[in-house]
Amino acid sequence: MVNFMNKTKSSEVQRGRGAGSNESGRFERERREAFDDGWDTIEEPAGRCETIYTRDTAKTILAQNDSPDIPFDRSINPYRGCEHGCIYCFARPSHAYLGLSPGLDFERRIFFKEEAPNLLRAELARPSYRCRTIALGANTDPYQPAEKKFQLTRRILEVLHELRHPVSIVTKSAHVVRDIDILAEMARLRLCSVAISLTTLDRKLARAMEPRAATPQRRLDTMRTLSDAGIPVCVLASPMIPALNDNELDAILEAAAAHGAQAAGTILLRLPLELGPLFEDWLNRHYPDRTKRVLSLVRQTRGGKIYSSEWGQRMTGTGPYAELLQLRFDKACKRIGLNRRRTAFELDRTLFRQPAKSGDQLLLL
Repeated sequence: MVNFMNKTKSSEVQRGRGAGSNESGRFERERREAFDDGWDTIEEPAGRCETIYTRDTAKTILAQNDSPDIPFDRSINPYRGCEHGCIYCFARPSHAYLGLSPGLDFERRIFFKEEAPNLLRAELARPSYRCRTIALGANTDPYQPAEKKFQLTRRILEVLHELRHPVSIVTKSAHVVRDIDILAEMARLRLCSVAISLTTLDRKLARAMEPRAATPQRRLDTMRTLSDAGIPVCVLASPMIPALNDNELDAILEAAAAHGAQAAGTILLRLPLELGPLFEDWLNRHYPDRTKRVLSLVRQTRGGKIYSSEWGQRMTGTGPYAELLQLRFDKACKRIGLNRRRTAFELDRTLFRQPAKSGDQLLLL
């Protein structure tokens, strides 16, 4: 079934947003399609593309995974959806499970897990729980604008700090420095590290790709602040997008190292499910002269398809372009001195102490 909408003036409606459409998710029976009704109207007046926050009634908070492609088996995402609006975000298709669009809905329909700190404490108290590093923000940014309002990430860190539980954080927000008091103390005990995503040094490109994220310079300044506080900092030069930001790889790594980063990682652009059409639409709006070239190179790294989800390949791709990109990354890291001291990112699991359950005798200090 097709649900027709008035034609949208994207230049008016999408200001400050990454996606240019709000197409239905893959599970919907109805498909939204824009059309021109002749009245030259728009769906939403300029400046009215507001963010809506909804309480998430999740019963658990630790997400488990068995992927061989990532270095952790558990993660916490305090928020579903992300207001940063990064057009390349691989988490966008997850909004389809909520009956919402991976397009604009992902950026403006944010779900907050109000009970996350309490759920975490309860899950860590289970007799069967075994301590391993928790990845905070593996899917959506834990320091997106919603965090200023709900402070769920800080409350989660307070629980982890109290229980001496190791955590690795991924963010592209300068707001992480708000919690430097907790993070510095945890780092002293080898209980935390922070990875800052830095996709480009070009402010104009960043504004188009990541419309509500911190500017590249603010992210570099954040690396310096964290590093000066003794917190291990990793730069994620990700995603690398063929013919768009791949020429910046060396410069990104050099700038990050100059601002205190000790380690680095990179991931090739991933375009699963609804993300492929969303990204192509974004290219057509912002870089129409590069669309064919970018997508052709992407397909060359994915066996002729826009995306392949095979283990061992989905992060890196295959073929000559992908191999050359990885070689460039490895050589740059060696030349710059990144990834030499990986031990700083090996967090201590031995200090963990499970929370006391009701009726337990308190330890005498």
